[in-house]
Amino acid sequence: MRSRRETFDDVVIEVAERAREYLGKRYAAVEFAVEEVPSTDPAPWEEQAAAVGRLVPVGGTAGHRIVIYRRPVETRARDAAEVSVIVREVVAEQVAALLNVPPSEIDL
Repeated sequence: MRSRRETFDDVVIEVAERAREYLGKRYAAVEFAVEEVPSTDPAPWEEQAAAVGRLVPVGGTAGHRIVIYRRPVETRARDAAEVSVIVREVVAEQVAALLNVPPSEIDL
């Protein structure tokens, strides 16, 4: 039997694999991570509600990081199917922000 955390991680892994097609070689070093909750208040450019995901740009040789926050996603979702939908939307938004394209161009 899988825990909610393991099931959530599986959803993020599946969506991240799809996102790699859009990231290509230029952004091959992008990391995907799951954290329970955001460690800080929303950034000034983010909505004032608890963030469900965040793009953490990193300079130098390290790659960027896309973080999905499990508890805020699960709080917004009515069921497991909606968790998957929200994760896809959040990853699409973060990948779009990285690539500087509209989120509608990222179909996960």
